[in-house]
Amino acid sequence: MRTDTPSPAPHAADTHDMIRVQGARENNLKDVSIEIPKRRLTVFTGVSGSGKSSLVFGTIAAESQRLINETYSTFVQGFMPTLARPEVDVLDGLTTAIIVDQERMGGNPRSTVGTATDANAMLRILFSRLGQPHIGSAQAFSFNVASIRGAGAVTIERGGQAVKERREFSITGGMCPRCEGTGSVTDFDLTQLYDDSKSLNEGALTIPGYSMDGWYGRIFSGCGFFDPDKPIRDFTKKELHDLLYKEPVKIKVEGINLTYEGLIPKIQKSMLSKDVDSMQPHIRAFVERVVTFTTCPDCDGTRLNEAARSSKIAGISIADACAMQISDLAAWVRGLDEPSVAPLLAKLQHTLDSFVKIGLGYLSLNRPSGTLSGGEAQRTKMIRHLGSSLTDVTYVFDEPTIGLHPHDIQRMNELLLQLRNKGNTVLVVEHKPETIAIADHVVDLGPGAGTAGGEVVFEGTVEGLRASGTRTGRHLDDRARLKPSVRTPSGRLEVRGADTHNLQNVDVDIPLGVLTVVTGVAGSGKSSLIHGSVSGRDGVVTVDQGAIRGSRRSNPATYTGLLDPIRKAFAKANGVKPALFSANSEGACPACNGAGVIYTDLAMMAGVATTCEECEGKRFQASVLEYHLGGRDISEVLAMSVNEAEEFFGAGDARTPAAHKILDRLADVGLGYLTLGQPLTTLSGGERQRLKLATQMATTGGVYVLDEPTTGLHLADVEHLLALLDRLVDSGKSVIVIEHHQAVMAHADWIIDLGPGAGHDGGRIVFEGTPADLVAARSTLTGEHLASYVGA
Repeated sequence: MRTDTPSPAPHAADTHDMIRVQGARENNLKDVSIEIPKRRLTVFTGVSGSGKSSLVFGTIAAESQRLINETYSTFVQGFMPTLARPEVDVLDGLTTAIIVDQERMGGNPRSTVGTATDANAMLRILFSRLGQPHIGSAQAFSFNVASIRGAGAVTIERGGQAVKERREFSITGGMCPRCEGTGSVTDFDLTQLYDDSKSLNEGALTIPGYSMDGWYGRIFSGCGFFDPDKPIRDFTKKELHDLLYKEPVKIKVEGINLTYEGLIPKIQKSMLSKDVDSMQPHIRAFVERVVTFTTCPDCDGTRLNEAARSSKIAGISIADACAMQISDLAAWVRGLDEPSVAPLLAKLQHTLDSFVKIGLGYLSLNRPSGTLSGGEAQRTKMIRHLGSSLTDVTYVFDEPTIGLHPHDIQRMNELLLQLRNKGNTVLVVEHKPETIAIADHVVDLGPGAGTAGGEVVFEGTVEGLRASGTRTGRHLDDRARLKPSVRTPSGRLEVRGADTHNLQNVDVDIPLGVLTVVTGVAGSGKSSLIHGSVSGRDGVVTVDQGAIRGSRRSNPATYTGLLDPIRKAFAKANGVKPALFSANSEGACPACNGAGVIYTDLAMMAGVATTCEECEGKRFQASVLEYHLGGRDISEVLAMSVNEAEEFFGAGDARTPAAHKILDRLADVGLGYLTLGQPLTTLSGGERQRLKLATQMATTGGVYVLDEPTTGLHLADVEHLLALLDRLVDSGKSVIVIEHHQAVMAHADWIIDLGPGAGHDGGRIVFEGTPADLVAARSTLTGEHLASYVGA
């Protein structure tokens, strides 16, 4: 006998099914309050600079990480990055956040794909257990551990007495002694370090930052090892050795204790210990000029010493394994049957299979992580989360489709849905309509960028977004059409026998005077072809996706060189020195040293930044703010947006053609909403690339190479970008774009498609011709996707 009982009321624990944000004011957010459903896929859209990252990364993810860090002891917190509480009234229902951002990996020349994903650590254990001949523990296969031997007397306190004993120790490492585990050796071109016809005081040194006016000048003139007024060509052998190679030595200059060191060890420590890709542009240009990197002859670039290379499993050494394409390495590991290391093999197998699954099977473990594109770096970080047993976690992705061919986006979408279906909350900042389409919930921010953004303009389903009339809703179904006619090339750039990375002896003629798009699946060899065979040539200007390195003192005005003409205009109008109008020089507020805020370090707790009371955050001395140009002081000018400043410096008393020209270019690339004094550290990835593009447009190159310029661009802004590319081509420039966005492909005059696959399945030209021909032929993956995009 059964009686139907009413279902019980839901358990209190099951009612927390929303992440609630109230009163978020981080960066440009204007008191945003929203509710995000848990265990669903939520996509955040909106124009670049509308506040998506401020809401998702700067507020939700940042607070989650801060709360987790607070659960550790203060001792552990002392070693962790300190995070301030975001500007928000209430954050409720948060779960543990795992952030997968697009920051490029590795500022370290020793970091490789294998070391960044722990695959190398597992391989080292595998070879230490199974490798023949057996040479030692796992560190004997590590290129970061040097072999050391030592012996000597040690004093031990025992039973109240000091007893001396002889001890010996040895560490067997895998590091190649010649290149110290970097795989390449360096050679210096001394003619690029100094002009030997001049003396040091006459400015012989041509190293960036080594002027005789600063501390270096005092050290060189006060060290006493050589005469700073004597031309370098007249130096004795000892003097030249002291200038170039002298080991660090303590000296006293003007009563101050300093350390003198030769130029070459100093450059090695300050510049060569960093990853070339992470350097500022002028330092990188200097390093590329002065230093030649050649593959280490002893280890042949493998970074490992002879002993580590001699131990093998089934005829394969660890160096061979790391050089294999990951998809091939996965097959090799699958063929190893050794019960004694079964758990290790299973874990290694899973990691390698995850690479293949996520579309990175074409990489090798020895690939330096600094050479990965933004999209590849983000997918490499995802590896460790695939197959994780954690559930009820919030995964936060920053444009996971960056650098992905339309063919690969499908795969990425499946991975996002797979993470959600395991019971996780997935938050994605995204512009691509293919990913927006799979969302359970959409949050659209806007309506504009910068101060015109920071509000939620729509929240709901994808269908609701389409009908909403917001900027994203209107452009969601935008489809570029093929151009009715294409431009005629004015010449051609010949590439012959290109074999960088996976390229298979490629011959191609790149037309000049037109818009050329180089495309193909991720890993097919696009960047290898263009960066390897085109970028280094004379007259070629390359704008890549590398992050702009800038401190919190750097801003668009300093980065683009805009501040120089502004300072000169202020100085001329007021009859004073230009240095007064720099917050990093004489005009700086003495209380905060021109930072505008005073930082108080609170050890393991988040540091506190308080607005400087002296200058009220304006960064300049009060006396400097009395000088005006066109009725505005320097701090008011730095608070202007690019559009306001363009008007201000375009006419009237403040008319400054040099500044107006730079502001014109910034507005041209769609950065009209940025304020001139906004710290570079707060810019998004797309904004940084467009800032670089604006800066590079001033150079007198005839050929522009752009690496995925649609990165971080809203659908509506892609039209502006295409108009900008057209203007560049119409002004007589040749534009070569590496791109996956179908709108840019459809707009091209000429397409070069690489493939057919990735890694060793790619590296060949599979199509050359106009977009219309590519659509008509549908002979490649790109052709098929472009045809369905334009509705052909």
